[in-house]
Amino acid sequence: MRFHPFLRALAVAGAFLCGHSQAADAAKALPPIADFFTNPEFSDALLSPSGKYLAVRVATKNKRDMLGVVDLATDAVKVVGNFGDADIGTYRWVNDERLVFTAADHDLAEGDMRYAPGLFAVNRDGTKFRQLAQRSWQPFITNGSSTASRDQLPWHTYLLGQRGAQNSDFIYVQDRTYSSSGEFLYTSVLRLNTVTGRTSGSVPRPGDSVSWLLDNDGEPRLTTTREKGGSNSIFYRDPNTNDWRKLTDFERYTGRGGGFRPFAFGKNGTLYVMHTAPGTDTNAVYSYDIASGKLADTPLVNLEGYDFNGQLIFDKDKLLGVRHLTDAWGTTWIDPAMQAMQDKVDKLLPNTNNLLTLPLRPESPWVLVSAYADIWPRRLMLYNSETGKLRLISASFPNIDPNQMGRKELVHYKARDGLSIPAWLTLPKGGGKNLPMVVLVHGGPWVRGGSWEWVPAVQFLASRGYAVLEPEYRGSTGYGGKLFRAGWKQWGLKMQDDVTDGTRWAIEQGYANAKRICIAGPNYGGYATLMGMIKEPDLYKCGVEWAGITDINLLYDGSWNYRSDMSDDYKRYGMPALIGDQEKDAEQFKATSPLLRAAELKQPLLMAYGGADVRVTPAHSIKFSKAVKATNPNVELIEYEDEGHSWKLPQTRVDFWGKVEKFLDKNIGDH
Repeated sequence: MRFHPFLRALAVAGAFLCGHSQAADAAKALPPIADFFTNPEFSDALLSPSGKYLAVRVATKNKRDMLGVVDLATDAVKVVGNFGDADIGTYRWVNDERLVFTAADHDLAEGDMRYAPGLFAVNRDGTKFRQLAQRSWQPFITNGSSTASRDQLPWHTYLLGQRGAQNSDFIYVQDRTYSSSGEFLYTSVLRLNTVTGRTSGSVPRPGDSVSWLLDNDGEPRLTTTREKGGSNSIFYRDPNTNDWRKLTDFERYTGRGGGFRPFAFGKNGTLYVMHTAPGTDTNAVYSYDIASGKLADTPLVNLEGYDFNGQLIFDKDKLLGVRHLTDAWGTTWIDPAMQAMQDKVDKLLPNTNNLLTLPLRPESPWVLVSAYADIWPRRLMLYNSETGKLRLISASFPNIDPNQMGRKELVHYKARDGLSIPAWLTLPKGGGKNLPMVVLVHGGPWVRGGSWEWVPAVQFLASRGYAVLEPEYRGSTGYGGKLFRAGWKQWGLKMQDDVTDGTRWAIEQGYANAKRICIAGPNYGGYATLMGMIKEPDLYKCGVEWAGITDINLLYDGSWNYRSDMSDDYKRYGMPALIGDQEKDAEQFKATSPLLRAAELKQPLLMAYGGADVRVTPAHSIKFSKAVKATNPNVELIEYEDEGHSWKLPQTRVDFWGKVEKFLDKNIGDH
């Protein structure tokens, strides 16, 4: 098998590489819903440690995803993972000859996924296949043949979130321990030989470890443990004695306490941490001297207005640069040669944001390039540093025409109490004023909502002529501690005011038509949708919510026949601090409950829930739909029986967004 069936000819990407014209085109039909919501044709590819080989997930129509390895010297492709009853899940290089991977099933809804992913290993030429850990308590089926073995590790064995040293047949895996009720308790790490399947024992833990950090040599060097009282401790393992030493403590849900958060090791055991820079409200990257327990005087990376989120980029033992997220993902290169390479790639790809990924121990000229923009779905390419040429591997959504997509920008507006609120504004192709608008509220809520990139739901709405506003309301993360902390215990209160103030800002700026605005969102965004419609009946003409929380007390209690996967630990220590105390804040919970105020919601409402959702259980939809329909005839409830907290199946996404399109057109569209 040759390379070209999987890595398309460069000519296919000619417009992409040379710059796509944004001139006005002849009128085109609206892009089909399926072009936005099918599974992407690729999600990733990984260079081997030497950079001589490329591992890729091969997606073929109506068949299971396979794992392929490309010899970049000859363009030959070898399929090394091809199973009869599952798709390839996560995969990783062990060394230049061997890979490990897990199983997944893209044909099952979240409610059907009652199994663990297993763990498997194979050489890049397809030899020496071995199942290392059980999948779903069942043997893995390969073309009808079982690979069951008594020597396999138990089903609760998982890959660590980091790659190892990639210079031997060994990796570290985590063995997760659960309570009888299924709640995660702690995890241990095991050293595993991927050829023999044998382990050499677990690393001693200083407590109930919930995460591990490997050092630059791929050895477990740091662990975070869960302590009583809602705190976590960080321990460092001395490489000479293997003794553990506590470095710091912090509150696990609020983040208060402790001076730093470790995130990476560098050369000679250097520890890099995140710490709030003096005179700022955001986390920056510092080096930390373990022996003295002191931070460096100045940060390595300080991103004005943003908490650091990213990773360090090494070539063998040398720090080359830092990948980070501001409004978009980018790279600050410390190495001049890498900056020069970045400049060359950017010249070839002037219309996209281009992220370079190097192999761990380069012995070849190949570099991976991930290219994207607000109107461009991600495309993966190979750049040859010797020839200066690019080769297209694949496009995630190849049918999307950027000429039909809307531009996205980060804006800021003032909340009524003066707090600056970031927000993402996407306008339809060609822009415009006085547009119908969807206010899209992100879930979480303690997460960052968005970044400058192509997002299927947002661009789908923009392609239908809607402006889309995505507020990063107080409580959102990534923009500094002040914005995050300002959202504590503010569900339905100041958090809701931020969404309202953003909507009115868009009207005042002339972007939105005040008579044609709909509010929408999932999870917490669904809660904000319901509260927004109740509190601002003249502002929002309709609402769309999916997997939305309809009552805070249901998060704590569930109902007699529905139990949420919210952990008892989070309910005890996290929710009282972030959301509110069930007893002390009982009156506030009543005033901010969409369920108890359902009779006040009069506008058209579209609701959707998964029957297998264990985060926002069916109790939320059953109780609220009954209450709201008692006084509002314009309510539609969609139920996807096998789906969970998010829509996993493409047919579900296509069906849901098709219904959303009709609902919006009826209520705020040009009809």
